[in-house]
Amino acid sequence: MKDTIAVWFSCGAASAVAAHETIRRYGSTHLVRIVNNPVAEEHEDNRRFLRDCERWLGVEIETAVNPDYPDAACQSVWERRRFMSSPNGAPCTLELKKRARQHWENENPCDWVVLGFTADEKHRHERFALMERETILPVLIEAGITKADCFRVLLDVGIELPHIYRLGFPNANCVGCVKATSPTYWNTVRQHFPDEFQKRAELSRDIGARLVRYKGHRIFLDELPPHVAGRPLKDTLSDVECGIFCATQGELKL
Repeated sequence: MKDTIAVWFSCGAASAVAAHETIRRYGSTHLVRIVNNPVAEEHEDNRRFLRDCERWLGVEIETAVNPDYPDAACQSVWERRRFMSSPNGAPCTLELKKRARQHWENENPCDWVVLGFTADEKHRHERFALMERETILPVLIEAGITKADCFRVLLDVGIELPHIYRLGFPNANCVGCVKATSPTYWNTVRQHFPDEFQKRAELSRDIGARLVRYKGHRIFLDELPPHVAGRPLKDTLSDVECGIFCATQGELKL
């Protein structure tokens, strides 16, 4: 029997290109399964992006959910755990991503896994291999593919990137990710998603979670002045679009 490779697709550009690269490299010799952990707080356009990637990859993307949280909602995790975030991570990532993946792998044994770690994220790959499992294939790292390259690949094949990127966010994560501490990030959330910002502000106040760092101190979201900005969000997409339409062919990495 062929070895099985599970590619964990997060609705982000890097995991999409990692899935394509895995199928290209191993599709004829391995059984490649693409699996997604849906999260209720993600932008609704992520589902459209997932369907577009299914057509591009020519495979059905499977779903893995932690049975303890069948609604796959961060809000449910925060309310049950009475905990939102810390310097060591967030319980929503643990419950809706890691434990959902482990539950799926217990029922669907696989020999190898692939995550969307790019060539500029070698430290994340190394930490995952050390802390979780060694049988991870660094397909993007070995190919020298960066996050900016992943944007280029998808734009070149005509796949519209998730809308959340278009709003200036650097990742296709949940709207109002509680792992973020930047005032720039949270005021961008407040600008584009005021209802979500209000939900995070109310729950974090109720739980006692100071999610944003302002003037060197952690404060509640409802204490953040609305026009304050810290460091700009990393806008890789703008750089890539400019490169595609303005740069000479020799300047592009792909």
